[in-house]
Amino acid sequence: MKSYWSIPGPSKGHHEKCHVYAKYDGSNLRLEWSKKRGWYKFGTRKMMIDQSHPIYGNAIDLFLDKYEKDLDHIFKSDKLFYNVRNVVVFAEWFGSKSFAGQHFPDDEKDIVIFDVNLHQKGFLDPKTFNTVFDGLKVAEEIQECNFGPALIENVKKENISIESMFKIKPEIPEGVICKGGKNHKLWMCKIKTERYKNKLKDFYEEDWEKYWE
Repeated sequence: MKSYWSIPGPSKGHHEKCHVYAKYDGSNLRLEWSKKRGWYKFGTRKMMIDQSHPIYGNAIDLFLDKYEKDLDHIFKSDKLFYNVRNVVVFAEWFGSKSFAGQHFPDDEKDIVIFDVNLHQKGFLDPKTFNTVFDGLKVAEEIQECNFGPALIENVKKENISIESMFKIKPEIPEGVICKGGKNHKLWMCKIKTERYKNKLKDFYEEDWEKYWE
C-alpha cells in the first residue's frame, strides 16, 4: 500500500504559481479503495491498521461515515477513474487539542482528505483535486498565488488568514501546504507558523526540531 511522501520545507518550493492549502495538525492516514473490494485496506504512515486498532480504529469509521458514499460514486462514475483499479486516499485525523502527533481520547475528532493517488497514474494535481472533489469537505484551499519569500513570510507571521473554517480545528494553525505543477513535475512543500514553532519548543524542549521541518 502506497505511503505518503515526506513533504519538505519552504526551501524546496518552486518559484511559480501554486495552490495553498490549510495544514491540519494530526495523524496521516491512508485508505485504499478498489473496484472489486471497495474500501479494504487501511494504514497510518508507517503501519497497517483495521477498525479494531485501539487508537486509529475509530478514525476509519469516521472516514467511512463522512466520505464512503460520495467517493464510491465519484470513483465509479467520473471518467478520470476509468480503468483505474485502485485508489489510495490520504487524510489527516485530528482534534482541536491534537498537537504534533499527540491525541486526546476525550477530544472530538475530524478527518479531512488532502490528497489522492491513482494506481499507475500517480497523485492528482491540485487543480484536478479541487475540481473532482468540489462540494466535499476536503483540504481547504486558502489561495492560489506565486510561491516565494512574500508567501513564506506571510504564513510564518500569519499576515494572511490560514485558519481552518471547519468546526473542529487546531488551537494554533500549524501552517500550509503549497502544491504546484502536475504529473512528473508535481511538487509540494510546507510552511509552518512561528506560533506553532514556539509551541513545539515549549512542548518538546530538546527535540522539537524533528517536528518542525
